[in-house]
Amino acid sequence: MEPSEEFLFRHKGFYFHPGHVTPDITTPEYIDSLEDFEIRDSDVFVVTYPKSGTVWTQNILSLIYHEGHRDGTENIKIIDRVPWLEYNIHNMDYVHCPSLRLFATHLPYYLVPRDLKNRRAKVIYVARNPKDVAVSYFHFSSISVLLETIPDFNVFLERFLAGKVLAGSWLDHIRGWSTHKDDFNILFLTYEEMKKNLRGAVLKICKFLGKQLNEKELDMVVEKATFDQIKTDPRANYDLWQIASTVIKGHFLHKGTVGDWKNTMTVAQNERFDHVFKEKMKDLSSTFNWATNDDI
Repeated sequence: MEPSEEFLFRHKGFYFHPGHVTPDITTPEYIDSLEDFEIRDSDVFVVTYPKSGTVWTQNILSLIYHEGHRDGTENIKIIDRVPWLEYNIHNMDYVHCPSLRLFATHLPYYLVPRDLKNRRAKVIYVARNPKDVAVSYFHFSSISVLLETIPDFNVFLERFLAGKVLAGSWLDHIRGWSTHKDDFNILFLTYEEMKKNLRGAVLKICKFLGKQLNEKELDMVVEKATFDQIKTDPRANYDLWQIASTVIKGHFLHKGTVGDWKNTMTVAQNERFDHVFKEKMKDLSSTFNWATNDDI
């Protein structure tokens, strides 16, 4: 079953939003132009596959760097504090934005700006158990008018495993970034370790970024970066985009739990997923070592 061209377009082996709801959100020409996008040494990129903790990590970065976000004095939405590289939703002038620039992206390693491989700018890659990704993605597609709604989870699962969804194959995405990690100045995190020890994850991010926070600042970042806080913060939650009424028919953030796939997948679906996962990821176990049947 091929994805509908109304909801996705394929360019250089990757699936993008076509912008039928938000015109010109991106184009093949714009994607190609990113190869020459000028990277600054101070730039920080959050790289994820969809539904792997993108909004969460965007907010953590913003809380670390922007005191106004921490203390509630800065009324700037997350989409503007940490904008999307490939989807310039608010038509921001990235070239003339002052440093420090924070970006989010779902791009595969081979479509990011060429200069990102100079290993000076920083990349934070967040991965999540692909079974939870698939289930979260499935639920999100039912509320987002940007995505095709597929009522049958079994049909969706086959499409997900075949990479015929937004951002293509989860397996290819994570394999590409992990096998080319030496090309980038990169920190790998998992959604599960962030859920298990948020303070430890924030400290790890701060160390990677060379960013010093005092204990009070660190406590405030951790407090405001919890899932419940982000879900109710009008500056942090995509539910409250200025275009949300045309894009989201429910809540952007779902449960945010670890292991929720067990409430959706049948035994047969789980076995099918394991077969594909183990075949394609067997040589990457040292990088991403969670068991797909168990919580981290």
